[in-house]
Amino acid sequence: MQLLKRALDRQKRARIQAEKILEEKSKELYDATHHLKEANAKLENLLNEKTSELDGVFINIIDPYVVMDLQFNVINMNSSAKEFLGYDHMKDELNLSNLVHEDFMEYTVESIQSLLEVGVLKNYRAKIQVKDGTVKWVQINSSLVYNKEKKPVAAQGILRDITQEMEIKQLLLEQRRQLDIIVDNSPLGIVLIDNGKIIKANSTITQLLGYEEAELKSMTVRHISNPEDEAEGNRLVNEMKQGKLDNFSIVNKYRKRDGSELWAKTRVSAVKNNKGEIDYLVALIEDIAKQKEAEGRLNAEREKYSSIIANMNLGLIEVDNADVIQMTNQSFCKMSGYIENELVGKIASEVLQVQNKDIIPAKTKKRKLGTSDSYEVAVLDKLGAKKHWLISGAPRYDIHNNVIGSIGIHLDITNQKVLEFQKERLLKELENSNKGLQEYAHIVSHDLKSPLRSISALATWLYEDYKDVLDETGQRNLYLMQEKVASMDKLIHGILEYSTANNTALDNTHVDLNLVISQISDTIFIPEHVRLVVPKKLPTILADATKMQQLFQNIIGNAVMHIEKENGLVEVLFSELDSDWKFTIKDNGVGIPKEYHKKIFEIFQSIGNKERSTGIGLSIVKKIIDRYGGAIWIDSEVGEGTAFHFTINKEICSVQP
Repeated sequence: MQLLKRALDRQKRARIQAEKILEEKSKELYDATHHLKEANAKLENLLNEKTSELDGVFINIIDPYVVMDLQFNVINMNSSAKEFLGYDHMKDELNLSNLVHEDFMEYTVESIQSLLEVGVLKNYRAKIQVKDGTVKWVQINSSLVYNKEKKPVAAQGILRDITQEMEIKQLLLEQRRQLDIIVDNSPLGIVLIDNGKIIKANSTITQLLGYEEAELKSMTVRHISNPEDEAEGNRLVNEMKQGKLDNFSIVNKYRKRDGSELWAKTRVSAVKNNKGEIDYLVALIEDIAKQKEAEGRLNAEREKYSSIIANMNLGLIEVDNADVIQMTNQSFCKMSGYIENELVGKIASEVLQVQNKDIIPAKTKKRKLGTSDSYEVAVLDKLGAKKHWLISGAPRYDIHNNVIGSIGIHLDITNQKVLEFQKERLLKELENSNKGLQEYAHIVSHDLKSPLRSISALATWLYEDYKDVLDETGQRNLYLMQEKVASMDKLIHGILEYSTANNTALDNTHVDLNLVISQISDTIFIPEHVRLVVPKKLPTILADATKMQQLFQNIIGNAVMHIEKENGLVEVLFSELDSDWKFTIKDNGVGIPKEYHKKIFEIFQSIGNKERSTGIGLSIVKKIIDRYGGAIWIDSEVGEGTAFHFTINKEICSVQP
């Protein structure tokens, strides 16, 4: 009885409180009705009749609650709706259609039509824009409000903010889409397995095995596995089921649709539920057919090169950072005179008798710094014979790229060194011989020119003292004597120049060939009927100025001497090739017979009866052009003139003195 009495008391107090709340809400609705009376006269009767009903609805509603007429004008809303939308229907005229996002207008019209037809609208979802401009997702459940004639006059609805929910849903959809793209485009084959049955396969694995996905889904893993790998695979899966493994990797073979086999590396992971039980397995399958093929080739290459290293003529030795020999090949043993057991495990610098004791520690230090280089050493073999080795040394690395020693390739150059020493000796002897010949040439030149000068002076004195006594024949003989003396002097000078053409050092400077031609024009005798022209400006090259003077002067001098036409012409032309300068000295002289085109470049070879020709000038030209890496040749027809062509190598001309 006491419990019943207390329950009745609580009920009375609750009823009193409810009546009080009802009284407050009734007043609030009365004020709202008065405010909207002019705007919505049609709803006056409904609001008067439904006051108590609507008041009951508003009690204890936490979500935004809105009442609107059928033109979307808000009649009433609770505080949650005011806070959510940012509007107050008591202060603002609010039409809900103005809040709907433009993307959802058509959907909204269809939804309202459904509401009017059915009377209820459930789970209407759309985007709206609230007063502060924020776009939000809402879910609305609404129903129609009818008058006493059962005609709809308004609609009421509860709004739920689902913005965060929709963002999460959109994010999940995007992540799922991205995951699907990743899975479908993964270079790895991906298979989902449930109790040995394939439940999903991506496009990569279907391409690898040649099956359609639908075919694979009708198979078990056993259907596509190689029987040889089945036992090991089952063992690992059982350990995974027992909780001993979360994942495992295995290299195995799969059977393809065409009957061939696929080498693959398979990594299997378990996907578990919240109870720790395996829901399904995920297998990532990597095609390693090319890797296996490469491994096979690598092993074959390793065997091949191991055989080559063991039998090659180059000596190979490997030492660690402490200079302890780790490995040698047969050629090194043969070079050093030791057998393999006498070398491996020994300190190289103690066993091998290198004459320069400081070089090996210095090279070992460089190897530790990662430096490679080549060098020569003199050593004594086991029998004490002196050998010369060319060594190419490089650091040895471990798999972590740490220097663990060095490797040396040895070439026995003893014979080459002997030849080199012989060559140096011969070159020294040749140098001394050339020097002696040059000195001899200068001495002979001096000794020959001295009596010639005496003869020339004597002939001059005879002519001056006896010119009135001598008849015409005597005077002509004295003149011929003087001319022969001059020719002899010129011949001696030419021989001296020829002997030094290849022996003197080149003094390369920037030589303006236009200036060289101008100086030659002022120096040599050019008959009045001959013109020397340069149609196109010549280049400035890096060369020996004296050699260039000799080169051009000898050719031009020959050209002007052999022109008999009334209007003689000598042209100096040039063109630039990729690697050479090409020059042409062209005249309209008597020409050169074809049988002399090569012979004229030999010493003491001349054509015609010109007394001033010694037959040495063009041989000097040939020597100079050879020295500059060029070539010389002629185009000539008798009576049509001659064109001397020659080239000078640009690279040799570019060498600074």
